[in-house]
Amino acid sequence: MNLPNELRKAVPPLGDTEPRQDLWPRMLLRLDRAPRRVQWLDWALAVLLLASFFVFPQAVLGFFYQM
Repeated sequence: MNLPNELRKAVPPLGDTEPRQDLWPRMLLRLDRAPRRVQWLDWALAVLLLASFFVFPQAVLGFFYQM
């Protein structure tokens, strides 16, 4: 059993893998159109983090150590 030959038989070649056009300008347009909103869950996590710093002041050191 020749494994590379079996793999070549099982997985056909991909052919042309290059995109037909440059995708970066379209990506930049999409990023400019995307709304920059902060979800409520992000705010809730930030408030929870700040509240935990007031309850456990030593946690600030651990937080900055992990950053």
